[in-house]
Amino acid sequence: MRERGRTRRLMGLGARTGGALLKTRLGGQADWRALGEALFEGLSELKGPAMKLAQIMSQWDDLLPPDLAEELARLQRQAEPMPWPKIREALVLQYGDIDHYFSEIEERPFASASMGQVHRATTHEGETVVLKVQYPGLAEVLESDLIQVRRIMRLGRWFKVPQARLDALFEELAESLRGELDYHAEADALARYRERYKDDPRLVIPEPLPALSGPHVLAMRYVEGTPLRELADADDATRQGIAETLANWITQELFTYGELHADPHAGNFAADTQGRLVIYDLGAVIAVPEARIKAMMQLLDATLKHDPMGMDEALMQMGGRQGQGAPLALYRESAECIAPLFEPGEQDFSDVRVHRRLRELTPKVWAAMDRLQPPADTLLLSRALNGHYWNLVRLGARLNMHERTLPLLKWAH
Repeated sequence: MRERGRTRRLMGLGARTGGALLKTRLGGQADWRALGEALFEGLSELKGPAMKLAQIMSQWDDLLPPDLAEELARLQRQAEPMPWPKIREALVLQYGDIDHYFSEIEERPFASASMGQVHRATTHEGETVVLKVQYPGLAEVLESDLIQVRRIMRLGRWFKVPQARLDALFEELAESLRGELDYHAEADALARYRERYKDDPRLVIPEPLPALSGPHVLAMRYVEGTPLRELADADDATRQGIAETLANWITQELFTYGELHADPHAGNFAADTQGRLVIYDLGAVIAVPEARIKAMMQLLDATLKHDPMGMDEALMQMGGRQGQGAPLALYRESAECIAPLFEPGEQDFSDVRVHRRLRELTPKVWAAMDRLQPPADTLLLSRALNGHYWNLVRLGARLNMHERTLPLLKWAH
């Protein structure tokens, strides 16, 4: 990867983003579609931290302008693969003589992402495996890329996001990206999760293959499945089964093991032919302290009770608000938006009325940013939970959230 060219392109993307925001700031109408198309065109080929940031943004469907959100979502579905000769260089770096290990490697990637892509391969014993290949040279340019991403993120100050919060978000992103380049850590996570859920008939986690893995390639046994993002046309029973398993797994992770899968884009999950949830990627797993979970549950409790003062107190304790004057009216509207999903009985996550109300609330959230900020130590957790929520929306989940959360709310007090 040529560092100088990458830097110029990242700076250009920052300038185009700033121009769109400036136009909006001056009272004009930003062309969010054009901006999104420019970001897709540049980042899908560029790879690395900037593309990862755009993928993170695309998960905030309820906060972004619809045209921009739609274009950014394409980065999850249609990321341009790196040409095979470059990927082959990485494989040679890892294995030396590739033919000694594999009888065939498919040149067309099985999946593409921001930090690497996955290719199917066949061993000489006839076994199908997948090779997660880190983009060549990415580790060497990561830090310089992050400097440019930090400059782009400074535009967030126009939305009244304090520099301290932007710095915290950047550090969260940087730490996550550095971790995703550690394939030894991901192999350990795969092994740990396989042991943890070995008796769960609803979950499938690929087996890492240490003998074929190294710093730049993670090898796993191939597990066939239909990606979650392609389940829209699946039968209702399959979608509901996967949705329930996903919700149960997230709950168990948080409240039993104090961890959470923190890269919830739809390409990391699938359904196999038996209707089991397949979890392909464990490159981003975060620890979630019990105190943090309890604080968030206390905020949810106040929200479901339509108690704006209780919501403000919970946010203050979490470090999520500063300045003078609690935005009580905003709290009330937020509770009205969120509470219906937790009413007794089965609730439909695909109910567009909920999403419409959340989107209508967004401008008011931005307007209160001088007083209302996401707590610095919950940014990654909040983003991950938001991504898992939208996966449930995509599945058209129908869940009894009241029944699920009632014992958890009691536990938190």
